[in-house]
Amino acid sequence: MAVKKSELYSLLWEACNKLRGGVEPARYKDYVLVLLFFKYVSDRYKGQPFAEFTISKGLPLRI
Repeated sequence: MAVKKSELYSLLWEACNKLRGGVEPARYKDYVLVLLFFKYVSDRYKGQPFAEFTISKGLPLRI
């Protein structure tokens, strides 16, 4: 069954609102960015248990 793009966006937005709970929308990005980072690492090193990765020095880290 195909899902329209607008329906998908609505479903994703509704899921985000449920997951966010009492977190202010301005702070929600902090949680989403961490999840995106874990997703990237997971995809990048899929099938490589205990793979090492490095984070370059000089990149600004703002929390």
